[in-house]
Amino acid sequence: MGILSPIPDRLSELAIEPVIQQFSGIFDLNGRFGLLFLGISYSVAYGLFRFRRHRGLTDARSFWHFIGGSRVNFHRSALLDYRYYFVRAILKVALVLPIIGLVDPHILRAADYMAFFSTLWGARPQLGQNLSLSLLYGLGVFLVSDFTHYWTHRAFHCRWLWAFHKVHHSAPVLVPVTASRVHFVEKLVGKLASAICLGAYAGTFWYACGGEISRYTLFGVTYLVFICSALAANLRHSHVWLSFGPLLEHVLNSPAQHQIHHSDAPRHFHKNFGTNLSLWDWMFGTLYVTNAKPETISFGTAEQDSHRYLTLYGLIVTPFVDTARQLFPAQRAQVDASGSSTLDRIYPAN
Repeated sequence: MGILSPIPDRLSELAIEPVIQQFSGIFDLNGRFGLLFLGISYSVAYGLFRFRRHRGLTDARSFWHFIGGSRVNFHRSALLDYRYYFVRAILKVALVLPIIGLVDPHILRAADYMAFFSTLWGARPQLGQNLSLSLLYGLGVFLVSDFTHYWTHRAFHCRWLWAFHKVHHSAPVLVPVTASRVHFVEKLVGKLASAICLGAYAGTFWYACGGEISRYTLFGVTYLVFICSALAANLRHSHVWLSFGPLLEHVLNSPAQHQIHHSDAPRHFHKNFGTNLSLWDWMFGTLYVTNAKPETISFGTAEQDSHRYLTLYGLIVTPFVDTARQLFPAQRAQVDASGSSTLDRIYPAN
């Protein structure tokens, strides 16, 4: 019995505890899918519903119909997203965190950068902790993180990484938890990129200030992330059209802009890669602004193969199969009559 007893403990650590923590996250004030932010987002959606119905701008019979009703929220794809939300927690503990743990010691972190600069130029006088420094540091963390995510996201739209990001775009309907429909390979690359970039920024900032600076947070979240999450961020993955208008959308990413990013219409391809800010899209030529009038769009990849992503197996394994076919010419997908594959036509290399 003594030999077998660790097995149930390990099973609980890898499978049961992550699922419990993922579920309890909805009660956490600093969770993206926490009830606070979900409540704010759907309160905004309800205000839009009342406004548009009063103006005769919607034919929705009820608020439930306005947010998609059973057609969206109980669609087969949405039900898969709900299941994958918990499975991804298991993948994170079983695969992502161990790999990060192996690689992390070889990544320059904040303390490493600070020690490097101290050795090179000598120690800096300690400026101490104050609110202004905390706010400035938090702003920098927010900007560096958002900038890194923009380029990581854009990289996954190139032909060699698209198979993994396609998992996210394969959803024909959008619900808030679709934001978690991300392949663990993409999540792993994103975490490593953030670790490198944020480590470099934090180390440089700490050296300039003579020591570590704490971020100013609200409910445990960097204040700007909290503010952006409170701007109905969960409506990005929904069928509720909320535009911030062409002017503001040059800086802030609206739910409507991200819905455009998920559109299967060619005119919307390679647009709006930003997460919280659309500033990077504006700077690097990928911006698409919207207005109050909803555009008629459908979601997906336009590759007509959504049936391949209707199971957990499809979401996890299919990207590896497609990548292998690209790497080994004999296994590539059939070429269409035009002489180029669907992947080449829709998502060419950047």
